[in-house]
Amino acid sequence: MTTNAAKESRQRWLIAFGVTILAMLVLQMSNLGAAPLYPAIRNEFGMSYSWYGFFTGMYGLGALLLSVPGGMLAKRFGEKNVMTAGLLIVTLGLILLSMAWNTATAIGGHVIWLVGYRPAFVCVMTAIAITSPPSVRSRSMATIGAISALGFIVGAPIGSGVGERFGWRFGIRSFAVMAFAGALIFYLFYKARAERDAVSSKPQVERVHAAARSGAAKTGSVFRNPVLWAIALLEGMVGVGFYNATHYVPMEVKEVFHLGATEATSILSIGFVAAIIGNMLFGYLVDRYDKWNVMALMMLILIPAALCMTSANPLLFRTATAIVVAVGLSASQQSYALASWLASGREMGNVMGAVAFGTGIFGYIGPQALGFLRDWTGGFDAGWCFVAGVAALSLMLILILKYHFKRREFAAGHQTVG
Repeated sequence: MTTNAAKESRQRWLIAFGVTILAMLVLQMSNLGAAPLYPAIRNEFGMSYSWYGFFTGMYGLGALLLSVPGGMLAKRFGEKNVMTAGLLIVTLGLILLSMAWNTATAIGGHVIWLVGYRPAFVCVMTAIAITSPPSVRSRSMATIGAISALGFIVGAPIGSGVGERFGWRFGIRSFAVMAFAGALIFYLFYKARAERDAVSSKPQVERVHAAARSGAAKTGSVFRNPVLWAIALLEGMVGVGFYNATHYVPMEVKEVFHLGATEATSILSIGFVAAIIGNMLFGYLVDRYDKWNVMALMMLILIPAALCMTSANPLLFRTATAIVVAVGLSASQQSYALASWLASGREMGNVMGAVAFGTGIFGYIGPQALGFLRDWTGGFDAGWCFVAGVAALSLMLILILKYHFKRREFAAGHQTVG
């Protein structure tokens, strides 16, 4: 009987995991895959680079305003209901964007799209955190990162292909169809009780993580744990490179290398293929070795890669872009894995919302900064130097967090002995 119950629980987890991955795929097919269509939107409405930075940076603004409320909604109404509603709102926003007739209406459609996207994204991370066995949680988060990369690999060719043949509006509408289909499948097959199964069977974790959770419990709210907000800040900083590369590489490819949307998609696709491999590799390393050392290693790779994006050599630029996208996305996903140890059960929605809030800080500042630097300097090099600088600051924060957790682990060990 116990064996049958274990098999049933595992089956429910695999189904929940599978449909959550599908939901993430359709979310990222539009969020990342629509990027090659943005230059056409900019050209049609005559946006300056600063306005273009605002248009793409709205992703970060949405994360700032909606991540924590999205986590609260997931806690209050359940990740299944909030995810389904979010995907339906994404569908509506994409349709409205495809019908825009000027910059203001394009921004309005994008706003509605993001109102659905951000809570849905938080629900994806929540569902993975509460359904995945703790022993493979980093690899589960890495799988979500790989699916994000796959979303671009699949979505960008579809969007750019439809856009080049029928116009960018039809490219956007193709993503709306996929989002609606994803909402329907997720609602029908995701079982919310998988959360209770995972929580009831959750074993004890490492002393350092237990200490972090006990610190949060003493304050009465996970939002009052400063470690959570430090990890949230880290998540935004490590991801600034891959997100800005997604939106500015198509512009640089067109202006510097005089290539079209299809070539830009090809360059970014190489990066996202590398991101699939990178996510699985770094997820494995984080599960097996010191988490902070692996995060520091990623930053040591990211800094010179971002600087190499200033090169006018096409091969070096392609290689550097691939590394920035792959390592940046991998590091971003592992930040969620680090934060997932700070809470359990329904509180996980608040944790994931807080970490996603960190995305908003640099998700908003990053595109604005790159757009301003492009208008100010007349080139893209200063923007990539900015990305390298943020990666260097991320390395410093990682070392600070490592020192903090080592001290806490040492203190917990002494208390146990005493």
